[in-house]
Amino acid sequence: MKTKLKKKPEVGKNGKNPSIFLVSLIIVTAIVTYAYLPGLSSKALMFDDDQYLVENQLVQNPSYGSVKRFFTEVLKPSTVRGYYQPLAMVSIMADVAAGGSVQNLKPFRITSLIIHLINTMLVAVLLYILFRRPIPAAMLALLYAVHPITIASVVWLSERKTLLASFFALLSLISYLGYTRKKSWLAYSLSILLFVLSLLSKPSIIAMPVLFLLLDYWPLNRLSRRAFLEKIPLFFISAVFATVTFISQSRAASVKTPMQTGFLQALLVPCHNIIFYIRNIVWPVNLSWFYPYPHPFNLSDPMILTGLIGTALLIALLLISMQWTKSLLIGFLFFLAAVFPTLGIISVHPAIAGDRHLYFPVLGILLPIGYFLSKIWIKPFTTFSKSGRNILVAVILIILTVPEFVLTRFYLKHWRDSETLYGYMLSQSPNVGLIHNNFANFLKNAGKTREAIYHFKMSLNLKPDSPIIYNNLANALCKIGQLDQAVEHYKKSLELMPGFAVAHFNLATAYEQQGKTSEAIEEYRRALKFKPDYLEALSDMGFAFAKQKKFDEAVRCYKKALELKPDFIIAHGRLGLALAGQGKIDEAIKQCRLVLKYRPDDYQMIFNIGVLLHQQNKIDEAIEEYKRALKINPDYVQAQDKLTIAEFYKRTGYILRKEPQSEQEQKDQDKEIKPGLPGRATIR
Repeated sequence: MKTKLKKKPEVGKNGKNPSIFLVSLIIVTAIVTYAYLPGLSSKALMFDDDQYLVENQLVQNPSYGSVKRFFTEVLKPSTVRGYYQPLAMVSIMADVAAGGSVQNLKPFRITSLIIHLINTMLVAVLLYILFRRPIPAAMLALLYAVHPITIASVVWLSERKTLLASFFALLSLISYLGYTRKKSWLAYSLSILLFVLSLLSKPSIIAMPVLFLLLDYWPLNRLSRRAFLEKIPLFFISAVFATVTFISQSRAASVKTPMQTGFLQALLVPCHNIIFYIRNIVWPVNLSWFYPYPHPFNLSDPMILTGLIGTALLIALLLISMQWTKSLLIGFLFFLAAVFPTLGIISVHPAIAGDRHLYFPVLGILLPIGYFLSKIWIKPFTTFSKSGRNILVAVILIILTVPEFVLTRFYLKHWRDSETLYGYMLSQSPNVGLIHNNFANFLKNAGKTREAIYHFKMSLNLKPDSPIIYNNLANALCKIGQLDQAVEHYKKSLELMPGFAVAHFNLATAYEQQGKTSEAIEEYRRALKFKPDYLEALSDMGFAFAKQKKFDEAVRCYKKALELKPDFIIAHGRLGLALAGQGKIDEAIKQCRLVLKYRPDDYQMIFNIGVLLHQQNKIDEAIEEYKRALKINPDYVQAQDKLTIAEFYKRTGYILRKEPQSEQEQKDQDKEIKPGLPGRATIR
């Protein structure tokens, strides 16, 4: 009787078993997930997260209209002070639709971690396609995924753009490799589409056609005239997005070109950053998420000098290495091309460097490592090999991964909340005014106003010419009632930046708190001169006019605000009160009911409607409104008093009131109507 031999698992051309690769990816995903678990409970918000979530009304109100705004505001985004990045904004908005909010950051953290896990798998797939070794590809992807330099990209909410851009860029690279192997024009077209999606997420990976050409040279060995011609559409796309990025960044924030910073600085910053980044990759200790410019910025600084000499030596060594291998130089050029847009030649940020900029470019460092591992790793690998060489390589990679894992867990502790995060960054960079300012803003919002004032003053000592910090300090002083000092700081802010609309608005707010309504109105006018669509300024100026009994002007302000934003609830409520002041009671009630459409439990607005109906002698309807208000808030004394009076009038048949015969009688009637919505917008 013949014994049937068990069929060996099918193996690829060079001895690769796809099932081994799949199992490896599952293990890698589990380890990365475990490494980043503490990040899911992070409550930290930092720097520009206010633009992306906290103060972004489009993000906080998910709708087709918001999506349209994100995509159509190309040359001057209105909700983020920076470049065009619609897909990133839509992604964050989608998390809000899924339940995310300032108080509940977990949906954002989960989405970012999922994208990071997918990116990890894509890195492994890319290395596997290039070098055909499943275990080394998976282990290098693990080394990449748990490295501490990835933390900011994964946990920092506003860095969703980096994760998304890298996701589409990795898919674009993989599609391009599919095209080069099978000459499939569908794969080529897909790679272009994915490149565009990457740029719509964040335009930092604008050098993709250069990356394709580098891979054509090595390891694909297909660089030719045809290869260059294939990249023409990609270079065109890059040029378009580079132009859009420069214009949108210039209009929405700021850009400093080498003409402004000086060509010597434009040379020294990249040299500093190349060595600085390599150091952080190789030795990731004392990492921060804000690296200030050295001061003074010249060759007397050790890091600047080290960067210049180190870069020159590195390039020389890489050129010499071409005698033996192309991999080292091409890997470095891949890294350099990918990181080039954020290398600091064109400056858009007050920091000299940021580890988040390495999230995708570090792939260039992995390429030569993957190549050498493919040469070392034993080719016949149908089962777990007992080869000492394979075991040695695996042990080395594990030894490198373990400290990365430990450091990542260590750094994630600093992301527990905003106060812990800013405290850590200040311990690393105590003399950075921007960190003090942002930390102070957090403390102010957390109710720790006096601590905030201390850090605002520290920030001003370090940046005495900053109108923003003067404005922020004045806001904090207003919160503790020091209005005279606040006014002086607002004025100082406006001396430094006369067109600072927010400071004009805040100064108007301070004047109103001082009872200087006429001065406040003038400041509202100035704020609107520099920012005609400033909704809060329009609404609050209308409120100031209403306090002066100038109801016609108040109504014009509210209607202008509602033209700009039809669902502006505060303006609807205030318009109703202004119309009541004009004697247009029916129109006033209509506006108040519009507020209830959005806020059905606003018992003060319900009470206002009752008062207006009461004035029309519609006693039964007024009673119903008073009862509705009391049902929501049984302790609302004014509603109870008015209800008692209305029921008395109903029983006795007494007419509520006659037309006011004097100015004092009119004032007494007006006092009965309460604002319902906040009397004024909060200082920003």
